[in-house]
Amino acid sequence: MTHPSEHHGRSFARSAELQARLHDLVPGGAHTYARGSDQYPEFMTPVLDRGTGARVWDADGNSYVEYGMGLRSVTLGHGYRPVVDAVTAAVTNGTNFTRPTTLELAAAEDFLDLVPGADMVKFAKNGSDATTAAVRLARAVTGRQHVVACDQPFFSVDDWFIGTTAMKAGIPDVAGECTHRFRYNDLDSLDRALSAHPTACVILEAATALSEPEPGFLEGVRKACDRYGALLIFDEMITGFRWSEHGAQGVYNIRPDLSCWGKAMGNGFPIAALAGRRELMELGGLRTDGERVFLLSTTHGPESGGLAAFRAVVRAYATEDPVGRMEAAGRRLANAVNAVAVDLGVDRYVQVIGRPSCLIFVTRDPDLQPSQEYRTLFLQEMLDHGVLGQSFVISAAHTEVDVDETVEAAHAAMSIYRRALDAGGVTGFLRGRPVAPALRARAEPRRLTDLSTGTHLRQ
Repeated sequence: MTHPSEHHGRSFARSAELQARLHDLVPGGAHTYARGSDQYPEFMTPVLDRGTGARVWDADGNSYVEYGMGLRSVTLGHGYRPVVDAVTAAVTNGTNFTRPTTLELAAAEDFLDLVPGADMVKFAKNGSDATTAAVRLARAVTGRQHVVACDQPFFSVDDWFIGTTAMKAGIPDVAGECTHRFRYNDLDSLDRALSAHPTACVILEAATALSEPEPGFLEGVRKACDRYGALLIFDEMITGFRWSEHGAQGVYNIRPDLSCWGKAMGNGFPIAALAGRRELMELGGLRTDGERVFLLSTTHGPESGGLAAFRAVVRAYATEDPVGRMEAAGRRLANAVNAVAVDLGVDRYVQVIGRPSCLIFVTRDPDLQPSQEYRTLFLQEMLDHGVLGQSFVISAAHTEVDVDETVEAAHAAMSIYRRALDAGGVTGFLRGRPVAPALRARAEPRRLTDLSTGTHLRQ
C-alpha cells in the first residue's frame, strides 16, 4: 500500500514524522499560523531543512522552487551572502549590550535617509509591536480610543485587532469594540466610520497585491484624517522593500503621520520599525513636558544582527535594483502561467493576478466561485512537481530557470485541475482534506484527529 506521505516519487515521510513531533511540542505545529500544516495539503507539509536563493530543501531531500519567501520577508534570496557576511561580522563583536551602540545610530540614519517623511524611528523585532505602538501613540496624542482600520486581512496579533477576528478566544469583548473597519478605495465608508466615533487614527496598507489606490483615494484619506483630527498610519510591512525601499509612501507620494515596517527590511532577519513625525515620536522620549507614552521598549530591538542585516539590505537596494528584478520576473511568471491556463481552457478558473512583485493565484470551482478544495488541489500538484508556495510572491533571487520550472509545474497542475473541473469536483483527485482559513474560531475542518499515530497523523 502506498504511504499517504508518498506522491509521484516524492516521499514526505520524514517531514510527516517531524510535523507530528512539532504538533506534540508546538501548538499548531508551527510558530506562525500562516505556516501551519492546515495551510497545506494533508500529508504534504514539508518541514524545511535549508535554502539558497529561491530554492529550498526539505527533511526528505526534496527540492522546491519556493514562493512566499518567508511570508514575504525575503526579497534578496535565502542565504544572500552580503547580508550573511554583514550579520556574521556584527555578531562576532557581540549581539546585545547595556547601552546603545554606534550600529543603532548608523541604522537609524540609514532608515531615515530612505523615508524622508519620517523624522524619528524606533526599532523592534516584529510588526505587531510596531503597529500596536503606533495605535497607542495615536490614542495618547488625540485622547481618543477609537481606531479605524481598513478592511485588509491583518494588522497585529494584539487584542485591539485580533478582537475583531473570528479567532478571539481569550480576548475581552471590549478590546475589539473600539476598532472599526472601512473599505479600501471607498472614501464614503471612511467618512462614515470617522463621523461615527471620535477617532484616534486610521490605519491601512496604502496598496496591496490586488488593490492599487484609485486616483485621489490616498489624498482623500489624508484629508479626512486631517479634517477629523485623526492620525494617519501606513502599514508598510509588505509594501516596504517590495514596492520600494521608500515604502508605499514613496511610490504614491503621501506622507503619513506614522508608519510601521518589518518583513523584507532585514531579508528574513528579525527587525521591524516604527517611524513618524518628530513631535509625535518625542512623546515616547525625554524631550516632552507632557505625559510620556510607553512607545517601544524591547530587549532585542537594537540587537546587532538585525540592524546589520538591515544596513546590508539598504546597500543592496542602492546598488542592485531588487524591486526592478522582482517586477520583471513576476511579469514573466504571470504572463507565462496565464498563457498556459488559456491553452488548457482553465483561464476562468486559475489566474495569476496582482502586483508583479507580490503575485497571488486565484482558484475557482466549476461555478466560478473561490474554492478551498480546488486551491488545495492546485497546491498539491505544484508540490508534487517541485514548487512550494501559497502564492507566487517572488524574490530578486528567482532565476529564469526557476520561473521556467514553475511554469512547467503549473502546466502539470492545471492539467489535473482541468480533469477535476470536467469531473465536477475534486473527489478522486485531492488526497486528504482541503486547507482552511488560518484565523478561524475552531480547529475544524482541519482538527488533528489522532495525536498518537506519528507519521499517519491527520493534519
